[in-house]
Amino acid sequence: MSYKVAVASSDGKFVNQHFGMAQQFLIFEIDDAGEYKFIELRENVPACDVEGHTEDAMSRSIQLISDCKIVIASQIGPGAVDILLKNNIEPYIAPTFIDEALKKLASMNTSK
Repeated sequence: MSYKVAVASSDGKFVNQHFGMAQQFLIFEIDDAGEYKFIELRENVPACDVEGHTEDAMSRSIQLISDCKIVIASQIGPGAVDILLKNNIEPYIAPTFIDEALKKLASMNTSK
């Protein structure tokens, strides 16, 4: 069964945004064979600023990616990890190229 992955990236090549500071999420779909494809870009109002995050702002970010099974970011704070897990979204920290992160995820999930 295929699933969606949200990637926090400003350039479409590298996972380079902190989850709470992400201005956009690239949405990919990974199928049963481990193949992935880009679906869409979703603009986001960052949940965090220099003073932290508000509950409302974090809720909006979570709602934006609520149809995704996994979110990949360069960093995810412990509070955001808890909220993601409560919303059945698996946090994955991978400050690397998007292709590398998706290939690793796909191989982990097809080997189960």
